[in-house]
Amino acid sequence: MPPEPVALGEPAAGARFGVPLFAHPLVAPAEWAELARPGAPLDWVAFDVSGGPGAKADGLYAEALGRVRENGVPILGRLDAAYGARQHGDLVTEATHYLDWYRVDGFYVDRAPTLRSEAASCRRAVGMLRAVLGDKGAVVLAPGAHPHPAYAEFADQLVTFAGPWARYRWSEVPQWTACYPAALFAHLVHGLPAAHLDEALRIARWQGAGTVCLTDRTDRDGADPWAGLSGYWHRAARGTARPERARARPRA
Repeated sequence: MPPEPVALGEPAAGARFGVPLFAHPLVAPAEWAELARPGAPLDWVAFDVSGGPGAKADGLYAEALGRVRENGVPILGRLDAAYGARQHGDLVTEATHYLDWYRVDGFYVDRAPTLRSEAASCRRAVGMLRAVLGDKGAVVLAPGAHPHPAYAEFADQLVTFAGPWARYRWSEVPQWTACYPAALFAHLVHGLPAAHLDEALRIARWQGAGTVCLTDRTDRDGADPWAGLSGYWHRAARGTARPERARARPRA
């Protein structure tokens, strides 16, 4: 039996990473093999097949994900919330496919809404996704910006920054984030030169983010910066900084 996936927010020495790897194992075999390496400091790995779970199970994905899962790393299926425009039923259908075909441990809800007026609807959607999981998995909301504080009450984790280093290095966080543990927040930074890796990790620590994804890949010319690992992944994974982490608070 493979080990039980670790819960989001478990404290650990060194930097911890959440990796949204949106590349097929045929396209990025080395990256998937690296994520399956025992001891990689991963909080979770998110994936999609074709903007979602695809039309049918993909054996190559199932094999690659299985090797990552053997190390107790939670596997999250990516769902596109379209900033609240997607119907809940469509999200649940895709979530069910992810669970049936890939035995996911949770969901990475990309383009999640942020407005206070949409918080109640988003809470219902998250509740439906947890029902699909049997309340045993995690739901990461990834708006890429700080939402209204109400979202902190029902997400397992919030991706509150997703963007380029040029913007991250001057970013600030709202005061309300100080009321929550670092385990609740994740920052995803692309276009980060290797020379600024330590600086970016310090910023994440100062801003209270317990999970990071840092890459030198960019979105230039429409490229997907999350289609592979950074050129300095091994250096980052060895823990160039040691941000302290707190246990995620229980959901109310």
